[in-house]
Amino acid sequence: MTSPSETASTRRVPLPSAPNMRDLGGLPVSGGVVRAGEVFRSASVAKLSDADQEAFGELGIATVYDLRTARERGTEPDRLPASIPSVHLDVMADDEADTTAGLTVLRGDAKRVGEVLRNGGAIRKMEQSYRKFVSLDSARDAYRSFFLALADEGPDGAALFHCATGKDRTGWAAAGLLRILGGDEDAVLADYLQTNTDLLPALQTVLDKAEADGLDPDLLLPILGVRESYLESADDEVKRVFGSFDAYLSEGLGLKDSTLEALRERFVE
Repeated sequence: MTSPSETASTRRVPLPSAPNMRDLGGLPVSGGVVRAGEVFRSASVAKLSDADQEAFGELGIATVYDLRTARERGTEPDRLPASIPSVHLDVMADDEADTTAGLTVLRGDAKRVGEVLRNGGAIRKMEQSYRKFVSLDSARDAYRSFFLALADEGPDGAALFHCATGKDRTGWAAAGLLRILGGDEDAVLADYLQTNTDLLPALQTVLDKAEADGLDPDLLLPILGVRESYLESADDEVKRVFGSFDAYLSEGLGLKDSTLEALRERFVE
């Protein structure tokens, strides 16, 4: 069976105005592989260019699931072909700090940002955000609605899910879906870490601006990329609150076995 690393280049969707987009198709799962061309993940599609809109339309995507906050959507709404609906599922709606998966820490002057991020502060902030993906009521509601919608859509048309950079809220959604489909942890982790290859080059301007403002760009890498410890933080929260991933699905998200089977029927070949 083809390894996740071997499928990475073929799964990548090269749209310059929508970075970090890839097809989950081809990843190994129990009983086969994820069906190609059925479910995609990406960063924001708010800046989708005219040329990329045409290419986007050729992917066969019928529904887009936007995991961003209301403020993020209000500032940069999805720019999609008129025929494609965008479903809003606000993962972080109940987050009083409105951390938006750690990205708001980048606002403000370089000195203050540096103080927050130094000495492991950036990593701790990201790990805290991932625990919230499990513990927040709004997060559980959003992910429950996401999986139910995927199961109910049937075979007509593909789905895309995204957040701002397509790595954290989207990363947890992808990990959950792959696990439901029977993906082993190597495949789950490989897809998750693929973001560092696909996204970070597109964020070079952010790093350059930070350096110009007097901030060590290396301090931003834990915020702009992903680490195995982030996913482990969410997994640890699952074990702490629910005891197991299966219990998280059934008790935390309220998903029935019939829903899980419908997802496998749709996405596994």
